[in-house]
Amino acid sequence: MRPARLLAMVAVASLALGAASAVAEPLGSQRQQAYTDAGIEFGVPASVLLGVSYMESRWDANAGTPSTAAGYGPMHLTDVTTANAGGSKFEAAGGDARGDDARPMLAPPAAATPVTAVPQLQTVDLAATLTGADKATLRADPAQNIRGGAALLAKYQKDLGIASTNPADWYGAVARYSGSDDSTTAASFADDVFSTITQGVDRVTDDGQHVTLQPAAVQPNTAQLGKLGLRGNAPGAECPANLGCDWVPAGYGQFKNTYGNHDLGDRPASQKIDYIVIHDTEGQWDGVLDSIKKIDNPSSWQYSIRSSDGHVAQHVQAKDVAWQAGNWYVNSKSIGIEHEGFAAAQGKWYTESLYRSSSRLVRYLAAKYQVPLNRQHIIGHDNVPGITPPLVHLMHWDPGPYWDWTHYFDLLGAPVRPTGNSFTGMVTIRPDYDTNQPAFTGCTVSGDGKPCVPHGSGSVILHTEPRQDAPLLLDAGLHTDGGPTTMDVSDHGSRVETGQQYAVADQSGSWTAIWYLGQKGWFYNPHHSVGLGAMGLVVTPKPGKATIPVYGRAYPEASAYPAGVPVQALAPLQYTFAAGQRYVLGGPAPAEYYYAVTFDTPSHTVVKGTTKYLEIQFGHRVMFVNAADVNIWPSFLCGA
Repeated sequence: MRPARLLAMVAVASLALGAASAVAEPLGSQRQQAYTDAGIEFGVPASVLLGVSYMESRWDANAGTPSTAAGYGPMHLTDVTTANAGGSKFEAAGGDARGDDARPMLAPPAAATPVTAVPQLQTVDLAATLTGADKATLRADPAQNIRGGAALLAKYQKDLGIASTNPADWYGAVARYSGSDDSTTAASFADDVFSTITQGVDRVTDDGQHVTLQPAAVQPNTAQLGKLGLRGNAPGAECPANLGCDWVPAGYGQFKNTYGNHDLGDRPASQKIDYIVIHDTEGQWDGVLDSIKKIDNPSSWQYSIRSSDGHVAQHVQAKDVAWQAGNWYVNSKSIGIEHEGFAAAQGKWYTESLYRSSSRLVRYLAAKYQVPLNRQHIIGHDNVPGITPPLVHLMHWDPGPYWDWTHYFDLLGAPVRPTGNSFTGMVTIRPDYDTNQPAFTGCTVSGDGKPCVPHGSGSVILHTEPRQDAPLLLDAGLHTDGGPTTMDVSDHGSRVETGQQYAVADQSGSWTAIWYLGQKGWFYNPHHSVGLGAMGLVVTPKPGKATIPVYGRAYPEASAYPAGVPVQALAPLQYTFAAGQRYVLGGPAPAEYYYAVTFDTPSHTVVKGTTKYLEIQFGHRVMFVNAADVNIWPSFLCGA
């Protein structure tokens, strides 16, 4: 059956969706009162205070842990000297960012430069002076944190020489609160705050506080931005007009007997851009920008996003191929975006400013290069497959289980929603981020076994049987010694993430099993509230095939390579796709190999084959199968 016909069958299928889960009752209203009280005390309109706090933290307390920009509490008061005491680098996996075994791997990059305590990363000091509260209290006590934020806003307003209780007259103070040094980023932050005020928000926070910002039409005085003396954007970056974005070029040149740190290309004319890869930097902003400029750095990426204010720097043009994902096939067909932050270190969380800037950039890039806004094409570095069996365990695992994919896809305008029901044969993973808090370990030092600070997560843990105390699944690629999967924060061998889709394998009471790395993986799914009913296309081995290989890249057949271009071996990975199993189809994957192993571009060649591959969600990472090995079916015809 042809895929087009199958898609038509899926489109016309009429299946009732399950009822929505009930919303839990809010647990407290103290935070709402804290905003009201602080606004009165410091003369800040409550709507402005609520709007700024929502943009900083979505009113969450984050259990007193700092953000990746060293910000604490609902108002994101920054204290970099405390947040980074004891070190700021959480070591990720090793491996080769280029991911092309046709070229020798270069030496790994040096550790990132430690962050310095610039004023925008140390606002807790001024807040302490203005409120009389000590810094430890301002960091840990949400009500005092809100007082500190209100005091800062009042100070910024006073510095502008404006005395008004009209929210429209607070645009300049709000823009300054962003901490940005460029006018576009500061304006973007302020515009988001006033858009939030206009639209209104009603939310239960991560610690059970019910907070409401009633909608109110406000036309802010945007002319105040000019009084802040901020710089404009450095020219040259490929970014949407409403995004603060500079061109900070990656190093590119020859050294010794090689070159770095990316390859020139001609995309999308030469190769379609199919993926956008989400990374985190595992280092601070200044060090990241310093490293990308070095030609001997064996890694590169297209964009970096600053955590404190969402400012963007572009380093590699979209037409060129960055060395970012550890898989040359994915690199040659993707754009990589690094987000200042840490996948797990010390429980740090990603800021709202970072999420919003990233979503604006991704929407722009996805529209320009026709990349679908789904989890088959907007992927984490942790979803990129290894290229050969020995390299699977060296692949990175960022942005990690604390990246909020649900919120991110809401901001992208492509929310994660049910598209089927319990009989349609597929699920889309979507736990409640705030209340879903897996018991991870090793957030300070991977593998130390110490419990992580409880925190919301988009990760769902899989078990071998439908019970919480059952063992985790095995991942032969991650645990090459045959050892068990663990709850270490970096070990995703038995873990699924928000937005990913899987074929249903079984059902038992409130438990659902999916096909995952050749095994049945069970997760707790009461009322289908964690694995939402979904409908789409799945693949299964053709009759007569007991097992079929899965691959980490989709390279052409040997006959497609021209003279002078070495044939690239296509080694199956160490996993088994057996008869009777089903995996969700992500889409076609063209057979391509970009031959680029020299500084001079005339020898660069895109080899295109006739073999047809398909991308599937095989485990935590996407993988590829030869289309000739499988049949494609609507998921509801293969339901459990």
